[in-house]
Amino acid sequence: MDKTDKELAKSMRPKKKKKAKKAKKSKGKNVPTNPELYARTKADAKKKFDVYPSAYANAWLVKTYKKRGGGYRKA
Repeated sequence: MDKTDKELAKSMRPKKKKKAKKAKKSKGKNVPTNPELYARTKADAKKKFDVYPSAYANAWLVKTYKKRGGGYRKA
């Protein structure tokens, strides 16, 4: 079993150590400021889209909720 030059050079390289990942600080969850309006808009999204939840449905939900006067805050 002869190794090619590339394989031999690769096997002789020192292994790199992996860095430990830092934990991200959670700033909280986004919560609707008007739960009743959010619930109505969510019901409209469920009627409008065949598949809910989906990326398109959730994007429409957020866009329409904000257009109707809703907002979000950190909990």
